[in-house]
Amino acid sequence: MPDASKLSAAIRDVPDFPKPGILFKDITPVLGNPELFSLSIDLFCELAGDTKIDKVVGIDARGFIFAAAVADRLKAGFVPIRKQGKLPWTTRGMAYTLEYGEDTVEIHDDAVQPGDNVLLVDDLLATGGTAAAALKLLSAFDINLVSAAFLIELKDLNGRALLNTPRIDALITY
Repeated sequence: MPDASKLSAAIRDVPDFPKPGILFKDITPVLGNPELFSLSIDLFCELAGDTKIDKVVGIDARGFIFAAAVADRLKAGFVPIRKQGKLPWTTRGMAYTLEYGEDTVEIHDDAVQPGDNVLLVDDLLATGGTAAAALKLLSAFDINLVSAAFLIELKDLNGRALLNTPRIDALITY
């Protein structure tokens, strides 16, 4: 696998955003640089190995950026998991707890099929709540999850502990 250190070097730390005490990892320098964005997509695609991916699932909203590009590169379908009330068709939902309350993510009922090889992609694994809800939604479809893949993992927040899946990949770990 190519080295992700170029990606890590480009990610900007923004202190006290969105609130005091948070050190935000800003990925926009990666997105704005065609070489780095392409590298990030290459690295996500390599996680599939020799497995033919049927669907790449992206989590609202920054996960869409990466997942759609990965789906195109892998010749797979793209599936959005969105915040409640944003999808126009019949959906399945999963509530999850946030530090300040509760939220729900949804997926279309016909988005994936049993047996599909699925790559889940998002920009960040922090506390794991959103990713865990997305994985619970997907498990109801009896799919083959190839990987839950993240551009960044904030290891000290231990989000992996909430993800009930054997394969979790992060391109960059802080």
